[in-house]
Amino acid sequence: MGALLWLLIPVGAGLVAAAWSSWALRNRKTGDVAELAGYARFRDAMEKQHSVPDPAPAASDSA
Repeated sequence: MGALLWLLIPVGAGLVAAAWSSWALRNRKTGDVAELAGYARFRDAMEKQHSVPDPAPAASDSA
């Protein structure tokens, strides 16, 4: 009976590993569209050239 009990440990670990692997390899269809849209907005924002006003010319100190 003791040997049967020790056999249940690896069998249980195998079942847990199989359940975890099926959960880890599941099909993830959500998220890509939102992430790609966010990346497109980021790329558009980085491509925009923001015009920075030139600072007012200071009075010449060379006088």
